[in-house]
Amino acid sequence: MINTVVLTGRLTRDVDLRYTQSGAAVGSFTLAVDRRFTNQNGDREADFVNCVIWRKSAENLANFVHKGSLLGVEGRLQTRNYENKQGQRVYVTEVVVENFTLLEPRNSGQSGNNAGNQAPQQNPFGTPQSNNFGGQADHNGANQSNPSNGNDNSADPFAGSGDQIDISDDDLPF
Repeated sequence: MINTVVLTGRLTRDVDLRYTQSGAAVGSFTLAVDRRFTNQNGDREADFVNCVIWRKSAENLANFVHKGSLLGVEGRLQTRNYENKQGQRVYVTEVVVENFTLLEPRNSGQSGNNAGNQAPQQNPFGTPQSNNFGGQADHNGANQSNPSNGNDNSADPFAGSGDQIDISDDDLPF
């Protein structure tokens, strides 16, 4: 039988990292996953999927993500049950995460919504990085967009100055 789950969504809260009596790390979190369609009001609804991750992967995930982080997970669907303090049988369905992928840079979103106030990030080579779509950056990180085209394509990474790109067969990876 096949039991495979692949989800992409945002964490609704920080990972709740705990340890079992035997010392195994277990992290639990909820992933908000947008639905592909909108409701009658035009709003996009989301499903909130409970997830659990074990051992070193749980510790790594708890160290690298926070509430609002965009995350991809792969795992399997599991249903378990237990008896609560009132004597009622409780059924829980959750995704047991076997692999995860961080889908955005580590420092994006940590400052909330004041992304405009953030200083440029440093890349490993010591030069500043910026989200500089639509223009080329010089070695100081300054934007050198072509102002003569009349279009503000600063959010379009594929917008160019209209110049042709010369690619030879030697440039292709195949």
